Amino acid sequence: MRFGMAFAGRKGDNPVMVTRSIRHVAALIAVLSFVAIAPGLRVRAAADNTIPDRLTDQEFWQLSQEMSEPNGQFRSDNILSNEIYFQYVIKDLLAQTQPGGVYLGVGPEQNFTYIAALKPKIVFITDIRRGNLDMHLMYKALFELSKDRAEFISRLFTKPRPERFTTETPGAVMFDNGGYWDIVTSEQAVFDKNLQDIYDLLTKKHSLPLSKDDLDGIRYCYYQFYYFGPSVNYNSTSGTGNNGRSSMANYSDLMMATDGSVNRSYLANEENFRILKSLEERNLIVPVVGNFGGPKALRAVGKWIRDHGATVTAMYLSNVEQYLQQDGIWGIFCNNVASMPLDEHSTFIRSQSGGGGGGSGLTNYLGSMQSDTRGCGGTNQLVSRTVRR
Repeated sequence: MRFGMAFAGRKGDNPVMVTRSIRHVAALIAVLSFVAIAPGLRVRAAADNTIPDRLTDQEFWQLSQEMSEPNGQFRSDNILSNEIYFQYVIKDLLAQTQPGGVYLGVGPEQNFTYIAALKPKIVFITDIRRGNLDMHLMYKALFELSKDRAEFISRLFTKPRPERFTTETPGAVMFDNGGYWDIVTSEQAVFDKNLQDIYDLLTKKHSLPLSKDDLDGIRYCYYQFYYFGPSVNYNSTSGTGNNGRSSMANYSDLMMATDGSVNRSYLANEENFRILKSLEERNLIVPVVGNFGGPKALRAVGKWIRDHGATVTAMYLSNVEQYLQQDGIWGIFCNNVASMPLDEHSTFIRSQSGGGGGGSGLTNYLGSMQSDTRGCGGTNQLVSRTVRR
């Protein structure tokens, strides 16, 4: 009404000009109205994603256990990755995804580096071995117990922390010669105390009802890092590794690796570390036991994501598909993934033989989850990026 009165015209005004002015004002009102309404639309779209900011201890354990399948077998303990070039895909991964989604993975610590880069709201790590769940519970406790990277590494390898290591010290410096590599490992009593701290955080602070087998599994994993130190590698627990630098990538090698120019490891800097620490403290890295080609675990994870209005951002597969094909169950895996809520940006992170170095012969590459599982069973729904992200 006030706009109409303002442009009603004065005696002698050109009627055509007055009419044009009114039209211009009407257009301006429409634009301003859209701008005022648009934020509300974005808020409602964001609200569609109901992933909680944290899980209670009970919710965390219930999700982990109810989604899990029985313990399975793999040819190695898989205490550590052997993919020295796994950071090379991160630039492209970040170019085609956005932070705040759901990250799925398999295996040990390489997931942490991808998580630090992608900054998801929640993580599910699914592995056929319950030993992998035990190892991630060990890591959960160490992240929560440690105020910074230097303390985390000190606890992980049961080595005293040098005073010169601060929150500003590059991760590569902490792992190189003169760093934790050369620091003498502490006595067994320190290991025992650290292990008890892990047990207490999990069973007392979080009240997780861990079985004796899980407690033993945590001890087994933790002891490997104590015994081998930063030289631990993929083959260490098989008896074919050694306690010195070898052709197989060890923990130090992996933490000092780069994407070709920049070290993006989860221990490269304090910011990366704190992303992981925050997720662990809020119970948002959930370990699950399951075969990718099994009947339950991935389906349950996918249902939870769908029920919370979210989509899968990325899924790290390592070279699991190789074994699924050998076992004749890749099609089941494909169906499981196809049943998940995906969009055109959901991305597989794969490893393949035939290249690389560090004794692994593996390189990493990306693939479209939606395109690569098209034609499989399930309800592979296209979810608009503008709605879900």
